[in-house]
Amino acid sequence: MNWFEAAFLGLVQGLTEFLPISSSAHLFVVGKFLPSGADPGAAFTAVSQLGTETAVLVFFWRDIVRIIKAWWGSLRGRIPRSDPDARMGWLVILGSVPIAILGVVFQSHIESTLRNLWIVATTLIVFGLILAVADTVASQKRELKDLSLKHGIIFGFAQALALIPGVSRSGGTITAGLLMGYTRESAARYSFLLAIPAVFASGFFELYKILSGHESAGGQFGVGETALATVVAFVVGYLIIGWFLKFISTKSFLPFVWYRIGLGLLLYILLGTNVITP
Repeated sequence: MNWFEAAFLGLVQGLTEFLPISSSAHLFVVGKFLPSGADPGAAFTAVSQLGTETAVLVFFWRDIVRIIKAWWGSLRGRIPRSDPDARMGWLVILGSVPIAILGVVFQSHIESTLRNLWIVATTLIVFGLILAVADTVASQKRELKDLSLKHGIIFGFAQALALIPGVSRSGGTITAGLLMGYTRESAARYSFLLAIPAVFASGFFELYKILSGHESAGGQFGVGETALATVVAFVVGYLIIGWFLKFISTKSFLPFVWYRIGLGLLLYILLGTNVITP
């Protein structure tokens, strides 16, 4: 049963990581309805995200290699830092600083206090409404080549909001991008690229703690089961990236907004009637 549950949670991770609906919230909520009824835990969530983030590396491999080469060239003075790809490399690094600092400072709260379904339900609804406003008023005139230092920092702090379950890493950064006038696809692409350093750092840190025996993989899940979830998340996540980018190129984020609001209200009802505990 543990292997089945781990694989199912990997499926959920892959389906929800890149959509603006919060994968961490879904893993937390789904865990309540599994036969074991256990919270997968922050460690399991962080490690399984290595699978979906590896999917980003594979999907955007050519872009990532080009950006790294340009960034390295700018570091050695062979390419001007104003080069779009070099600037992208620097901005991804800069934009990763807020979540790195806040993640360390508030680690204990992230792994305990904030993992509360009342908070998850509220953030799903509130940030869903903010996304709706952003998608409605967005001018969608800016592309990634227009990314500035100021905007890179704002994107970084928006990503840091995802430390709160229910906000959504992609949802937070995409919302910020829309409010700053970026197109839906540009905001989503930068959201995926910006997540790479933070997710890999967090995932490998938790993996180190698990392998060194300082922490369990998550609730009832062992190393093998967590690895299975990570592989499933990679395969499903890779498929979702392509679909999502194609979807938002012609359609709005409103279906995801309604989903967030509906899920949040459902959680309020389930919590209020004591069907599930926070």
